[in-house]
Parts: sequence; C-alpha cells; structure tokens
Amino acid sequence: MSRTFSHGIEIKKRYGQHFLRSTKIVDSIVDTIDIESASVFEIGCGDGFLTRAILEKAVKRLWVFEIDPEWVKHVTSTVPDARLTVYEENILDIDAQKLASHAPWVLLANLPYQVTFPILHFLQRNRHLLREGIIMIQEEVAEKILKTSGRGYGYPSLFFQRYFAWKKLDKVPPTAFEPPPKVMSRLLYFKPQEQVAEIAHEVEFWKFIKICFHQPRRTLRNNLLQSHYQVSALTEQELNLRAQQMSMQDLIQIWNKLVPFIVVHLAA
Repeated sequence: MSRTFSHGIEIKKRYGQHFLRSTKIVDSIVDTIDIESASVFEIGCGDGFLTRAILEKAVKRLWVFEIDPEWVKHVTSTVPDARLTVYEENILDIDAQKLASHAPWVLLANLPYQVTFPILHFLQRNRHLLREGIIMIQEEVAEKILKTSGRGYGYPSLFFQRYFAWKKLDKVPPTAFEPPPKVMSRLLYFKPQEQVAEIAHEVEFWKFIKICFHQPRRTLRNNLLQSHYQVSALTEQELNLRAQQMSMQDLIQIWNKLVPFIVVHLAA
C-alpha cells in the first residue's frame, strides 16, 4: 500500500488525515465570518495549511488541538507566531474549561470523518463557549444534519438543529485534499441557538427519538411496538405516521402525551 508524505512526514490514515490543498476553499473558510480580534481554535492542524491562513487575519489568538506529535512539532517550529498555541491533545479528551477564560470562541476546522459526530457532541455540550464556526465534514453527514424531512432525516437532524443554526456553504471535491478522500465534503456554518426550549425528561426524549427512527420507513406504531412506551395514549392517526413525516414540534407533542407514563416507568 502506497504512503503519502508532506514535508517528509507521513500522512496517517489512522487519524483520518486528508490535508487541504485548495487556496479557494481555505479563503472561503477564513473570509465567510469576521474573525478579527477573535479567539479562534482549530481541530487538527496537519501541516498548517489552514493554520497559516487563519494567522494572516487579525485574530487575537489561535489554539490548535492536534493529536499527531509529528505535526505538532512541525507546525510549532515552522509557524513562528506569538498568537499561536499548539496542544498535543485529542480534542475529545480535553477539559473544556481550558477554553473558558478566552470565550467565546470561533471554530474553523476540517474535521476527521471518523470522529465527526463525537466532535459535534463535544461542541453541543460546550456551546456556551462558542460564538460561531465553520467546519468541513463529509457531504452525506452534512445532509443528515440539515434535513427537515424525508430520507436521511432523523436523530442527527433533530438533535443538532435544536442546539445550532446551520447554513450550507461550499461543496468540496476530493481533489481539494492530499491524499484525496473517496467522498465529497461540505463546508457548514454553525452558530449556537440563542433560545433552546425545555423538553420534559430530555435524556429520555432523545432515546425515544432514536426508537422512532429505528426503521425510518415504518410507522410509529411498529417502531414503538416492542418498547415500554404507552402507545395507547396516542391516536390511531398518530400511530400511523412515520417519524420522517414529523417535525420536531410534532414529535414533542407526541412525547408530551407519553411523559406521564414515562414518569411512572422511571419511578418503578
């Protein structure tokens, strides 16, 4: 199997490393939002192609979280800028309180495909520390996040739209990377929602949502049949709906009918 190198350092598949090589795409990332005087962080700097472009702007600081020690050493030694701090850390392992002193942050990042959802959950848990951001992810995953009905609509759509406002930006072809991935990518802009309405027993609610979408083409009745939920609380019309046909508000209304029985179940 052939190996790919940059600056004499191997680009490692185990870390999902696909390095940007498109100036046009990098310009789109750093020019879409105003990062002047902002605290910016990057997840995975690789050889510093995006890092250097960020530092060409008048950012206040740039923190980079890079898991690969070889690239930490390379970027630290080749990008001499007092505003730059490179941490040899997996972003998923950090204590997010580290970010608190300089919040709010702007995130600009080309995310490794295999940990996209864990990173998105990390951002959701720490959204109070974020101002906004632009991420690059796999096109198929981006479509799931943005969906509001139909095929591909489901738990990721509902969950991440609840906590963030999203905007679709440029589609990115494999040729924009070294080595090229086998899929299309997409830039997405996001910003934490200012108001997030309360949902009763929210942890249980998201478990319910996953069951509703377990077989997306099946009705609620069929998906809930083997669950502990009191389906008799729902009308025939509701039970004959498919989750893919329902908005977040529709599903919350269904949930609110089940909540009294959920409370009993949790207390048992």
